[in-house]
Amino acid sequence: MGLDLKPLLVRDKTNLESFTNKIIAIDAYNAIYQFLAIIRGPDGLNLTDSKGKVTSHLTGLLYRNINFLSLGIKPVYVFDGKPPSLKSAEIENRKEIKREATIRYEKAISQGNMDDARKFAQQTTSMRDGMVDDSKHLLSLFGIPYVQAPSEGEATAASLTNTGQAFAAASQDYDSVLFGAKQLVRNFTNSGRRKLPSKNTYIEVIPEIIDYKKNLESLKLTREELVDVGILIGTDFNPNGFERIGPKTAIKLIKENGKLENISKIQEQLERIDYNTIRKIFLEPEIAKVDKIEFDDVDYDGIAEYLSNERNFSRERVDASLNRLRKNLEKKSHTLEQWFE
Repeated sequence: MGLDLKPLLVRDKTNLESFTNKIIAIDAYNAIYQFLAIIRGPDGLNLTDSKGKVTSHLTGLLYRNINFLSLGIKPVYVFDGKPPSLKSAEIENRKEIKREATIRYEKAISQGNMDDARKFAQQTTSMRDGMVDDSKHLLSLFGIPYVQAPSEGEATAASLTNTGQAFAAASQDYDSVLFGAKQLVRNFTNSGRRKLPSKNTYIEVIPEIIDYKKNLESLKLTREELVDVGILIGTDFNPNGFERIGPKTAIKLIKENGKLENISKIQEQLERIDYNTIRKIFLEPEIAKVDKIEFDDVDYDGIAEYLSNERNFSRERVDASLNRLRKNLEKKSHTLEQWFE
């Protein structure tokens, strides 16, 4: 479901080139889910190797990180840990959506309706055993660091922006704003030309950046008040939010009353929500302690051998992509050296 802050926030369009030489803390699960949803075969199913193991996430990580590194962007991936207990309702809701989508996918396949099949297949996207380990292994071969968060990855990614270790956090979810990310980049791992589901139409997905301080000033809210706005709308920890309260009504109520406890019309609903715990999740989150973010050299042979020999990627395509990366990095290194001659 996710938190819908879109109508309230100032979102500035940008491009990947603007993040050259900057460290970006990427919500790893969010990125992997995007790759799993987008990278599929004609039947709507994920790409697999000869053993039937899904490889769509590896395909996404391969090409997207080649693009990042070629542009001089420094990605660090932050993986989720154990979710807060309050997230169980949202997790179960997502499972039910996937179960229903699976039934609809099978029906579409039986009817030969491939457009619907692909649409419903995307809705069945889920992380399976081994995908996280696969992803971490490939990132290590790229020399790209990753962080294991104790709980919500977005919280640790946001904290890296506040310690100055990362320029921005990257995620599609607006929860990162409630976690206080100084800069949030959306459409970072899925920018580019995309086909609209069930339509022969393509759109250009453009990265956008959300500046936290700029938005608090625009909304005339404190961080605590913004969190209460989020709770009213509905977060992963109270997915249904409050009845008949959308983003604009939520901000109006908080501006008029200051905090949830002061809004008379919601008191009955408020008694059924552990709002203080939700506040604490966002304002005092569990985060990983990161002393230093270090990048390593790209292991070109290691990447090629892993993807081609173990996961059945085309060796020719992998080598061609890695050669492009090697040339781009050598060109950047040569240009840098010229500055010091």
